[in-house]
Amino acid sequence: MTDALLDRHRQRLDDAVAASASRTYYSAFDESPSPRVYGEDAAGAGKAAFEAWLGGTFPLSTPGASGAVSTERSPFGFDLGVSYPRAVDVDALLSASRAGMKQWRDVGPEGRTGVCLEILSRLHTRIFELANAVQHTSGQAFVMAFQAGGAHALDRALEAIAYAWTEMTRTPATAVWEKPGRGEPLRMEKTFTVVPRGVALVIGCNTFPTWNSWPGLFASLGTGNPVVVKPHPAAVLPLAITVQACQQVLAEAGFDPNLVTLAAEEPDDHLAATLAVRPEVRLIDFTGGNAFGDWLEEHARQAVVFTEKAGVNTVVVDSTSDFAAMCQNLAFSFSLYSGQMCTAPQNVYLPASGVATEDGVKTPAEVADGIGAALERLLGDDARAVELLGGIVNDGVLSRLDAAADGDVLVASRTVTHPAFDAATVRTPTLLRLTAKDADVYESECFGPVAYLIETGGTDESIALFRDTVQRHGAMTAAVYSTSDEVIADMRDAALDAGVALSENLLGGVFVNQSAAFSDFHGTGANPAANASYTDGAYVASRFRVIQSRRHV
Repeated sequence: MTDALLDRHRQRLDDAVAASASRTYYSAFDESPSPRVYGEDAAGAGKAAFEAWLGGTFPLSTPGASGAVSTERSPFGFDLGVSYPRAVDVDALLSASRAGMKQWRDVGPEGRTGVCLEILSRLHTRIFELANAVQHTSGQAFVMAFQAGGAHALDRALEAIAYAWTEMTRTPATAVWEKPGRGEPLRMEKTFTVVPRGVALVIGCNTFPTWNSWPGLFASLGTGNPVVVKPHPAAVLPLAITVQACQQVLAEAGFDPNLVTLAAEEPDDHLAATLAVRPEVRLIDFTGGNAFGDWLEEHARQAVVFTEKAGVNTVVVDSTSDFAAMCQNLAFSFSLYSGQMCTAPQNVYLPASGVATEDGVKTPAEVADGIGAALERLLGDDARAVELLGGIVNDGVLSRLDAAADGDVLVASRTVTHPAFDAATVRTPTLLRLTAKDADVYESECFGPVAYLIETGGTDESIALFRDTVQRHGAMTAAVYSTSDEVIADMRDAALDAGVALSENLLGGVFVNQSAAFSDFHGTGANPAANASYTDGAYVASRFRVIQSRRHV
């Protein structure tokens, strides 16, 4: 059956491998939730499937579970009330995870890849159900949840599978080695087998439960490792649906369904820390805050740890050929999902003397006014605003936003009323004035809809501050606006020094906090914000080893 699965999805795999090599546009899963794409009944059926889970028991069994947990509340103002098995007995969980590992190893790259591609296909059939689950656990607006939590997450998972396939098949399964010599040559037959590292632990996050979890899950599963999925207590349902689909396909293909398990917990169980240091756990994928990410890197020494943590995303503004378009682009980037993205810009450096534009020099105050006007155009209508902002995901974001009101406010945040969810907490971004001397503020991430307009002594100082801050504190994204080739070259050089991806003069429909699978690397692994990248060869090659045997012919 596994050969048939690979044959069924072979064209998709080949296309993904080719796109990853060429870095050109490719997407295997349509990002539009339009009925013209998915059919007239798809949206309603997906919403009904999501609602059917509410207030009930999710039908998964977790080895070693005892009792149940129900920990999710929608940022739009209601309890989901879904119950999941509470993972308690870690010994039993890890033992069950490892039970099917040999069979999964022995089926080889072809068999594993076919199963993984079939799982993606099954998840795609549930994309509307997943979008509703992502929306009501993360606070993303529905269309963003459909795109980022559905189509784009599927593309990132496919990208990981494609890279895993490439790395696993780089070495032939068998080879004949022949060394010339006097008389008969020395001849040996050699066998090379991809061998998994061990149990993989995926630690999910609240804001992007699928987009940030699926690459690691499928990179590990495709290379032969069983996977324990430990969701964030506030965002369990999207990953429970994921594990359910994995187990169904694994069982149908004749494999142990416990190769992928769900480990749900109460918030105070600290299950991730317990699992992370177990000797059976050899791979860990984590997205979240610096404190636990640093702890994992220091204490989970038996495992290869892939982390995406916090950083200070930066925009350097020197000059622009289209002031209104620049302000509009920045305003959208600040607003998208209320800045609750690891890629959202925070620090905007600009000269205190002003920014050269097509209409003359704009002072920092005028730049702030331009961004404020763009925000008003984007968010002035509440019904339109909520489709861009989504909801505030937790009280921590709200408290940081409220505390920012005590600063030098250039653009104030306002409360938005959601037309469909009265209890939702929706706020527009705020923009604060700082100077280069305020490093104690801008060198830390303020996760959420808070951005800083930082006045410097000039563009040279802006670039120097950018380089230094990112080298010491990390960043996932950086951007520059300048009409000067010399400034662009200096900024490119600084970005290489700091190890961060750079966007230059974004004035249209591409924004600094967005990335495209198969073309854009998400994170670089070259600064403190992340030690890995979605997706490069290093992201998957560390998840297996090639073991050889040899014999005389």
